[in-house]
Amino acid sequence: QVQLVESGGGLVQAGGSLRLSCAVSGTIIRGNAMGWYRQAPGKQRELVAQITSSYRTTYADSVKGRFTISRDDDKRTVYLQMNNLKPEDTAVYYCNRVFSFLGWGQGTQVTVSS
Repeated sequence: QVQLVESGGGLVQAGGSLRLSCAVSGTIIRGNAMGWYRQAPGKQRELVAQITSSYRTTYADSVKGRFTISRDDDKRTVYLQMNNLKPEDTAVYYCNRVFSFLGWGQGTQVTVSS
């Protein structure tokens, strides 16, 4: 049974930092591009950061320079370091493959107060 479990969210003031983790079980992530997605209330889910199997990273313009995605294939875990958080970063954050989605996890709530 494939599971994605996101953790590390919370309430933080603007300018603060959080580190999200996504633990994958039931399958491997090695060889797959992985991404962090977020969904704010009333908005569609969007891809904010991705990392290829060769560790190349790409970011949405809204988070570039503030977020850093990384991965540990042996631990089957994907990370998202978020710095200089802004209120508009408030959302539920999910991880998944970039191609051939796995089932979605429950996500982790990030709330940034102004």
